[in-house]
Amino acid sequence: MSISAERKQVLIKEFATKTGDTGSPEVQVAVLSERIKNLTEHLKGHNKDNHSRRGLLVMVGQRRRMLDYLKDTDSGRYDNLIGRLGLRR
Repeated sequence: MSISAERKQVLIKEFATKTGDTGSPEVQVAVLSERIKNLTEHLKGHNKDNHSRRGLLVMVGQRRRMLDYLKDTDSGRYDNLIGRLGLRR
């Protein structure tokens, strides 16, 4: 359900805005999206795992807030990010 350290490093390198960047909204949203994808796959096989379902909803809300922040501060970066991740619309 969680992501491996190697996969996380690949995501950080792919979405980082500069070297050593791990805290930008792009990186955080990319890592959260990967965790959400993995947890969604888990819940397809474990329908009644309501504790994990709540965790999924918390992560989705957190990602939504980060995307809203990015949209308010720099809409170009927001559009680029949702295009690269393939999120909604």
